[in-house]
Amino acid sequence: MSAPSAPPRTVICVGDVHGYITKLESLWSNLQSALPADAFTTALVIFLGDYNDRGPHTRRVLDFLLSLPQRHPAQRHVFLCGNHDLAFAAFVGVLPPPPDGSPFSATWDEYLHNEEHEGWFRGPGYEGMHVQGRRWGGVIKEMWNPKKGLPYRGSIYDAQPTFES
Repeated sequence: MSAPSAPPRTVICVGDVHGYITKLESLWSNLQSALPADAFTTALVIFLGDYNDRGPHTRRVLDFLLSLPQRHPAQRHVFLCGNHDLAFAAFVGVLPPPPDGSPFSATWDEYLHNEEHEGWFRGPGYEGMHVQGRRWGGVIKEMWNPKKGLPYRGSIYDAQPTFES
């Protein structure tokens, strides 16, 4: 005879917040209203990354996310790193070193043909920076993003709102 199985757990996945705190707060409120109280209270909430750039409130988004475990202690929160988050971390120097001991400058080779066009960061410390940090902190030369039909805001990652936040 098999043991009774636990009731299914609600899993919530949230991705690409990109510094838009009002959208995140609205989503959170809607989830809280739409789900049964016990399902929301004990949910597994997986954030898929890309917390910064584009929107004006990266800092408030990060504060909101960091407050969740205290505000909702019965939930389980998982915070994954997206490409925008990796690039931000690379720019501010918090990426762990490569396990093989190679320098971060070894990551430049694959994208080197884009350095001039993308206006990679060349300020203090760039010599030891991962390529994505240089791309994130740079200022793109052509300010129009033809793929999106919108202007770039700073770098190819649209990082200027994060700097401002």
